[in-house]
Amino acid sequence: MSGNNGSAADRAAGSGGVKAMFKRIWEYLLLTFGAAVAAFAVEEFLVPNTILDGGVVGVGIIVSRLTGAKLSLLTFGLNLPFMIVGYKILGRDFFLKAGYSMAVFSAFLEVFAPLANMTTEPLLAVCFGGILLGAGVGMVISAGGCLDGTETVAILINRRTDFPVGRTVLIINVAIYTVAGFVFTFDSAMYSLLAYYIASKVLDFIDNGMNQAKAAMIITNDGAAIADMIYKRMGRTVTILEGEGLISGRKDVLYCVLNRLEVYELKKLIKEADASAFIAINEISEIIGNHIKKKAADSGVQSENRTKEVD
Repeated sequence: MSGNNGSAADRAAGSGGVKAMFKRIWEYLLLTFGAAVAAFAVEEFLVPNTILDGGVVGVGIIVSRLTGAKLSLLTFGLNLPFMIVGYKILGRDFFLKAGYSMAVFSAFLEVFAPLANMTTEPLLAVCFGGILLGAGVGMVISAGGCLDGTETVAILINRRTDFPVGRTVLIINVAIYTVAGFVFTFDSAMYSLLAYYIASKVLDFIDNGMNQAKAAMIITNDGAAIADMIYKRMGRTVTILEGEGLISGRKDVLYCVLNRLEVYELKKLIKEADASAFIAINEISEIIGNHIKKKAADSGVQSENRTKEVD
């Protein structure tokens, strides 16, 4: 018996090792592809139209334009000190992934530099360059890497002062764009700021978009049955609250957290179960805890709470 248990444990350990290996391979593929996409955006859309990326890359573009030095070498060289700081702050895994993604990014800058530019129209460069840059950086960040060393500085400041990371990065970038306005033109600085805004929005969507949490509040006459359907068909646990409408009287109020891809299925399910039910769906900025989704084998609906609700 103990031998069987041992072999089962060995198989489980082996399976876990294979999964970890494939996860690692996937992360580095994502780092490679994301860095390549970001480099393409910089070299084929932004640089030819004197539009700057933020952070170290933006500084590299300014220095490259003023001195004629290669952007690929400048980007990697300027990022080196930040990589060392990142190693001390965030550890070995971050250092390896950040170093790899920055090296790939610099290499692809060199690959794309001789190619024909995609457009000479600044507005097109801002829109498409910003979208591609945000997508590339988003993929790198989602895989645990980093393309810009200023983020490590922002993290260090945040740990010592609680000043928000995003705000620190924004201040650094605004300073860089202001310098760019004096070095080049203020049109260039404003285009750069617009490209940065577009890239940041795309980055947020890539990093959080499809997993963006939604909170659904459902007011119905048959809460237990609907909660059971949601649990069995969608695997989502539901909190049942007891409410009372000013006119409609006693109601069941269901609270459920899900992602944006599940909203359609939830609405379809509610329509089937109770066409007169009232549904309110809102976005959630942050979730603490891992109780959102349970397997169907787990026990039933969450414990009931009591509240009052006015129609």
